Amino acid sequence: MEKKKERIIIDPNILEGKPFVKGTRLTVKYIIGMRAQGWTEADILHLHPGITRADIRACFAYASVK
Repeated sequence: MEKKKERIIIDPNILEGKPFVKGTRLTVKYIIGMRAQGWTEADILHLHPGITRADIRACFAYASVK
C-alpha cells in the first residue's frame, strides 16, 4: 500500500484533483480505461515511456480500494 501512495498523487491544483501517476499527467482512470479497452501493459508502456509496470499496478491497486 505504501508503494501505491508513492506513485499515485492527488493534488487539488493538478488535473482537478483526479488521482494521477507521479511525474506525469496520466490519470488512474486513463490507465485503467486503456486496459479495459484491450491495451496490453506493453502497449501502454510503449505509448507512455515515462511510466513503469509498477505505476500501472499502482493504478489498479488504487482503483481497487476506491
